[in-house]
Amino acid sequence: MSRSVVQAGTVRCEQCQLPPRWCVCGAIAPVISDLKVGVLMHHREQWRPSSTGRLIERVFQGARKHVVRRDAPPERSVVVEPGRDLWILHPRGEAIVREQQAPVAVERVQVLLLDGSWSEATNLLRCVRPWGKCVSVGLAGNSRYWLRQQMAPGQLSTVEALIGLLEALDLSEEVARMRLHFELHVYASLRARGNTELAAEYLRESPIREAFPEVLARLRERRPNAESLES
Repeated sequence: MSRSVVQAGTVRCEQCQLPPRWCVCGAIAPVISDLKVGVLMHHREQWRPSSTGRLIERVFQGARKHVVRRDAPPERSVVVEPGRDLWILHPRGEAIVREQQAPVAVERVQVLLLDGSWSEATNLLRCVRPWGKCVSVGLAGNSRYWLRQQMAPGQLSTVEALIGLLEALDLSEEVARMRLHFELHVYASLRARGNTELAAEYLRESPIREAFPEVLARLRERRPNAESLES
């Protein structure tokens, strides 16, 4: 059985919430796009290192996070970008099919992602549904988000939903870079948890294997333990 190599009280990176030993925040350049992204985050997700809403905020340039509590509902004037059409991404929304749609002027669109469990995301949707157009991208298959259990096929993480939307909008450069950020985050988090065998399995089918050999080598370095430092 694997064991976590992160001790209670360990100093963590303010951005990714992983210990500096496993932090990969500076490994990849940010994702730059004309598309505006907002993350409506349930308050329980705010400090979870595994949160992909936090990942989006720190790697997608210009993305903004809005934490929602029961006693503090979101305000439209704070969340919605002026001069843009608001798309709310949720499985119940109108399907976006790349092959069937006319080109979208992404510089006029803001997408709002709902970050939380499935029930939490549904509650968040109720708060913002009247604000814009609810859309979906028909996600299917198995999730690459190995940090949490996938409850059913097609129930993917918030960042995978964003990647699906970027693909539907034919934003290939953003897709490639966002996927690298996502997979590197998952791999580093698995290593931080001490799941070395699972991390190795994850790496076998990941694009980060060829993209970042030096970063991966650093993450695999053996570090001296406290006993060897004292000897």
